[in-house]
Amino acid sequence: MKGTSNNRLLYILIGILFSFSSAYSQQQEKPFIKLVEPLKAINNANGAQQFIIGSTCKSCLLSINDEMVKVYPTGAFAYELNLLEGDTSFTIVASINDINSVSKTIEYNYSVPLPAEPVKQFGIESIQTFPDGNLLLRTGDKIKFKVKAYPGITAVLFNNIPLYEMPVSSTNGMTGIYQGMYEIQKTDTFQKFKIPVTIIDSLGKKSTKETRNLFSVMRESDSDIVITKGRLAHLEYGLGDDRLGGAKIGYLDSLIPLKIIGKVGTHYKVQLAKNRSAYIPDELVTLMPKGTFSPSALTGKWRIYGDSAYDYVNIELTNKLPYQSFQLTDPSKIVVDIFGATNNTNWINQLNSIKEIKDVQYEQIADDIFRITIQLKHHQHWGHQIYYKGNVLVVKIKQQPAELSLKKLTIAIDAGHGGTNTGAGGPTGVAEKNLALALSLKLKKLLEHAGAKVIMTRETEQFFDNKERILFYRDTLPDLLLSIHLNSSADPIHIQGTSTFYRYIGFRPLSNAIYKRMLELGLQEYGNNGSFNFMLNSPTEYPNALIETLFLSNPEEEMKMLDESFQQKMAEKIVEGVKDFLEGCK
Repeated sequence: MKGTSNNRLLYILIGILFSFSSAYSQQQEKPFIKLVEPLKAINNANGAQQFIIGSTCKSCLLSINDEMVKVYPTGAFAYELNLLEGDTSFTIVASINDINSVSKTIEYNYSVPLPAEPVKQFGIESIQTFPDGNLLLRTGDKIKFKVKAYPGITAVLFNNIPLYEMPVSSTNGMTGIYQGMYEIQKTDTFQKFKIPVTIIDSLGKKSTKETRNLFSVMRESDSDIVITKGRLAHLEYGLGDDRLGGAKIGYLDSLIPLKIIGKVGTHYKVQLAKNRSAYIPDELVTLMPKGTFSPSALTGKWRIYGDSAYDYVNIELTNKLPYQSFQLTDPSKIVVDIFGATNNTNWINQLNSIKEIKDVQYEQIADDIFRITIQLKHHQHWGHQIYYKGNVLVVKIKQQPAELSLKKLTIAIDAGHGGTNTGAGGPTGVAEKNLALALSLKLKKLLEHAGAKVIMTRETEQFFDNKERILFYRDTLPDLLLSIHLNSSADPIHIQGTSTFYRYIGFRPLSNAIYKRMLELGLQEYGNNGSFNFMLNSPTEYPNALIETLFLSNPEEEMKMLDESFQQKMAEKIVEGVKDFLEGCK
């Protein structure tokens, strides 16, 4: 009984000390309000949904216009607004024990966008051309025009080419939308020419406006051949763009000739085959002198052989030509299309030293497209690289490692961002670059403990350009690449979850194995996403996966990522995912 009384007294004393410590800690803290969204006191809003995002002291109570707002243990908070039209003021108050407090007021001006109206006075409001941008054109090329002008009049391009007013059924009820097309003629010689559009009313009154873009016609004296330069020249499917850049077909070796058939803005349009074109940024090519031959070649001798780590398919060509490769699964194959090549091969020399190649076939699928199909022995793609040795096209194929154990593999870890490239930011102000590095270092330690050799682009807080990262890994050739990032969304409340990304179907098993393990942490799904156009997913030389761990923009997920013990658990799950991938390859 006496011992029990002593225990009770001890618990009471501990409680008093804890309460005193907590009260002292609160006295030491000072309330503050640090906003990451919005950054200005007065804001013009283009949508009703807005968010107030930021942080305060960890023991603070927070209210916005007298409504209590959840403060996370990190001090982070996020508050959703649904604005009404006009000016709205919001007062944010952070306080400790209702005694010590600070406040901040922000204002929004939200105007509901007015519906588009037809042109009310005689004139031309706008001219759009498709494709958009300054154009270099050839005979037969077409320029499409969309003009918004005063309704019910006559509209013409230069040379009196008519434009037609569209029915309101095809313009969402808008009158005065004129469309038409101009086809470049053999007699056209204009250079850096702004095309005029003229409208004429029933009394003969005229108004003219010129396009903002410049148009030029290719001359016979102009060169129509460029050659690729550098180690990362790439072809793009079209002119579309997003924050990751245009959709890439793939990388090309240097000094490969391409035939110019036009230019849009800074992108040359090149002809790969009779019915196949692509685009390439002008900074990635050198314009050749007039008289340079158009790219074409005959295939010659073949040699297929292997060494201790790679198999090789060597195809002799009479000239270097552009190419494209892609992966197939079930069964696993590498397909390479050579543009401008014509078959002149009568046999394929195959040596017994090959370990990964099961079979090689070729086919002339079009007059100017020569296709090589390489079937692999294993279901998993371990990577391939295409380059030239002189005029010999080499397809270098990674053999499946003899021992599928971390002890025998080289794993690359790419800690996203760094230096001036801070990446996303969280409500507390933490930068993606720092958390990506912290997780990457824990992952490195775990992989090395399992016996793997680990290489990293950065192990400290420093800037590292994405192109330099790709070239670094091309030169070091790891067995696998894991790229570590944190996701972000403009919506910090509803959008959350973990996700992985891959570009090529043959590398999907790696990202999928990691994704499944990440979900064991009780995280929401954001998907295992394919065909991802991120630079670090673009190499074909090795299986690679981009891991968007969690949404740093979400206060709850930011809190998890700031917790070093959670970082450790996440690193452990990534390692387990890699092990699952290797086990699935056996």
